[in-house]
Amino acid sequence: MLPQKRSRAAYAAGEKVLARLRPTDGGGYEARVIRRLAAAADRVLGVVTTVGETTRIVPVDKRARVEFLLAPEASMGAAPGELVWAEVQPGRPLGLKQARVAERLGPTMGPRSISLITIHDHDIPFEFPAEALSQAETAGSAPLAGRVDLRSIPLVTIDGEDARDFDDAVWAEPDGDAGNVGGWHLLVAIADVAHYVRPGSPLDREALKRGNSVYFPDRVVPMLPHALSNGWCSLVPGEDRPCLAAHLWIDADGGLLRHRFERAAIRSAARLTYRQVQAARDGRFDDATAPLAEAVIAPLYEVFAALARARANRGVLELEVPERRVLIGADGGVAGIELRERLDSHKLIEEFMIAANVAAAEALEERKAPAMYRVHDQPSREKLESLREFLETIDLRLPRGQGVMRPRDFNRILARVEGRPEARMVNEVVLRSQAQAAYDPTNIGHFGLALRRYCHFTSPIRRYADLLVHRALIRAFRFGDDGLPADGEDFGRIAEHISVTERRAASAERDAVDRYTAVFLSEQVGCVLPGRIGGVTRFGLFVTLEGSGADGLVPISSLPDDYYVHDEKAHCLIGRNHGLTFRLGDTVDARLVEANPLTGGVILELMGAGGERRGRPRRGSPLPRGRAPARRRR
Repeated sequence: MLPQKRSRAAYAAGEKVLARLRPTDGGGYEARVIRRLAAAADRVLGVVTTVGETTRIVPVDKRARVEFLLAPEASMGAAPGELVWAEVQPGRPLGLKQARVAERLGPTMGPRSISLITIHDHDIPFEFPAEALSQAETAGSAPLAGRVDLRSIPLVTIDGEDARDFDDAVWAEPDGDAGNVGGWHLLVAIADVAHYVRPGSPLDREALKRGNSVYFPDRVVPMLPHALSNGWCSLVPGEDRPCLAAHLWIDADGGLLRHRFERAAIRSAARLTYRQVQAARDGRFDDATAPLAEAVIAPLYEVFAALARARANRGVLELEVPERRVLIGADGGVAGIELRERLDSHKLIEEFMIAANVAAAEALEERKAPAMYRVHDQPSREKLESLREFLETIDLRLPRGQGVMRPRDFNRILARVEGRPEARMVNEVVLRSQAQAAYDPTNIGHFGLALRRYCHFTSPIRRYADLLVHRALIRAFRFGDDGLPADGEDFGRIAEHISVTERRAASAERDAVDRYTAVFLSEQVGCVLPGRIGGVTRFGLFVTLEGSGADGLVPISSLPDDYYVHDEKAHCLIGRNHGLTFRLGDTVDARLVEANPLTGGVILELMGAGGERRGRPRRGSPLPRGRAPARRRR
């Protein structure tokens, strides 16, 4: 039998899974699912390949161990090297099965192909069932009856230039309460997805299955069909939209004094971008921001300043880890790679959303209602000890002996290295020492944000956790009959599932960026590029290249001849005989040997000295920078 925490309802009949068995008192076994196993597919994403005198389709799924024969009359003219969708033909119990090309997607290395390969590689559902699509496409405007009318308030959405779904709108005014001098009334309106996605409906089942939207450089795999995510659930300007509104009263120091939730209707006054809002704050207005500068944008920044003070007083973990952004050109190709901007306008929205999320968690606790918490545990003792040992190698000390570590303890370390060459390395190592955030119906607080209670409420278009919180609020405050079912939800099982889908999405998004980066670098094979050692393993070094931010592997076999010892605690490789040492954070020059868009893999070879030398030099040691690399050790 399957355990209660992950019940039979999570899996389809006949589905193959890998499970761990545990004996039960009744003489049977309890199965805890580790992961789903792919079933035999009737449709496959693959690459057309020539093998001898035959043409075959090789699936892009790394776990697939079978190829398919492709007859000329079934190829639709697809040539070797093309990515195709193919239908597996029935029959042929012995030997390779045959397939028929259903759709040609272009060259395997083409921009359209990269995301599709990643989607397939991570088993991300991307085609909606017909009944879910039908339900979304037949949806209409929500009735205003029973909703608080907030349409006269000039709420605005603030998102990136490429955003298509707008699930939050904000507005603020000074609090007129004499007991809150210098305080503010902040209104955060969130799209009322629960009105359209009812528990147990086809849309709900598919949203739960996906768990979240997944974002790639060239597309989004949404949790909800576009008719909802970009339509009725999107707070587009000038149109009436249903929402769940959070009224937050904040004091001059950023403390949340009280809150009120209501089901409402709004009409967004403008769709603004982060750059527009930041430019307006800096005195550069355009046609959209000029009329809103004093009445709307200025108060938002005042509230942000107060919340930022509260954030600093709490001692939130302040990591600075750069994030890459792939730029897609008009032709669909990779136009460039840059670091994502971090403007105050980004931070403003983040702080507003955090405040609303805290208020939602508090409101549910006050009503003794079930909540899907966003939890983040303290770092484990093992990870802390490993971090301490590493920091000591660069003369930094993490406090010992205190009962509980706090985020501000890490911030002191980060402040000491700010502006120094090792700053990025220390930020990354501190990040690796942290526990992984997850969803859980049991609250343990959020360590990184230094909050006692926290949940996700502000993005129900793209996260199932937020939809559950909306339903819990609707039921707790009796806002309608579309809240949590009377018999509740299996929050434990759902929390485990959506935590897994979130990690799957994050992994897929990283892999897609790696593949696009490999496409970008593929024309630079043979070039020498500056970088920094960002990872040290027993099988080689990972070097982060400047500019593109790509992580490339320097195989240990390509390092100068020696036997290298991996010092895991000090994050370095040390040559046993000649003392050549490669440390995390070292700056290096590396020649680009290979960039494989199909896998996202980048292979590098160090140039020049490439490491700190211990002991006497030896014949055949690395050459000075700018010359040919040392010979490989095979």
